[in-house]
Amino acid sequence: MSSSHAPQPNSELNVKNITIYGTVILLISALTVAGVIAIASSVAHSSNPQEDASAVSRIAPVAKLEVAAVKVAGAAERTGEQLYTAACVACHGSGAAGAPKIGDAAAWKPRLALGLDGLLKSAIKGKGAMPPKGGSDASDTELARAIVHLANASGGKLKAP
Repeated sequence: MSSSHAPQPNSELNVKNITIYGTVILLISALTVAGVIAIASSVAHSSNPQEDASAVSRIAPVAKLEVAAVKVAGAAERTGEQLYTAACVACHGSGAAGAPKIGDAAAWKPRLALGLDGLLKSAIKGKGAMPPKGGSDASDTELARAIVHLANASGGKLKAP
């Protein structure tokens, strides 16, 4: 027999060993991951409400911060046109979100029948896609002025407050 055709005595053993070691390592890894997940889920789902409340109180923020626009005392109130330009024109200038466009007398006719008080109540609460006060920080008087500006430019004859 020639040495080139002689079988390697350990080649089958090496393949089997590698396969066994690989399987054992994979199994140990899978069991480790499963154990970590089990421990984490049992810790996350505590059955003691007092412990849960205690943990929540310990990690609660020390203070809360709210940011809001502040009206400066003595600041001049805006005219109806100024508020319309600042807060209303985005929708009422283009008719976006179903808002009646400024100058469209037909669209404004049924709304004008409500009068200033009815229009003001709708604007303060919000209507359809329009948020309360059109999303502005306007006073009720400023809002009434903007409504008069918008309505009168659309065929109304409302009296400014």
